[in-house]
Amino acid sequence: MEVKIVETEQELADAFDVRRTVFIHEQNVPEEEEIDQYESDAVHFVLYDDDKTAGAGRFRVLDGIGKVERICVLKENRKTGAGVAIMNKIEEYAKAQGITTLKLNAQTHAIPFYSKLGYETVSEEFLDAGIPHKTMKKTI
Repeated sequence: MEVKIVETEQELADAFDVRRTVFIHEQNVPEEEEIDQYESDAVHFVLYDDDKTAGAGRFRVLDGIGKVERICVLKENRKTGAGVAIMNKIEEYAKAQGITTLKLNAQTHAIPFYSKLGYETVSEEFLDAGIPHKTMKKTI
């Protein structure tokens, strides 16, 4: 598995394909909410497994805090370490940018995954695209 920082139009298309599959088709998030106005402000990441697209994520900096967003892995690649690989690459990138605090809005079913990576819940539950979430933070 290799996580790449998106550099080409094809890599961006690959990342969007994974996001559409997971968020729009599996979770019924409206496309206009999934592919949003922040795409051009974000650094995108795409995970390949034997040259096949397997996962994606994006990263933005807001008020000096790194915001980890849109982490997703295709169903057939889950439970393989793919999500951890994406998160590690994003954290590595954030550190290189001098970022010391990361936050994310985790779907509640994914909280145990992020907790294992050192994230702590810092909010009450809220709905985003009709899906329960909680905000989590980590100092890196």
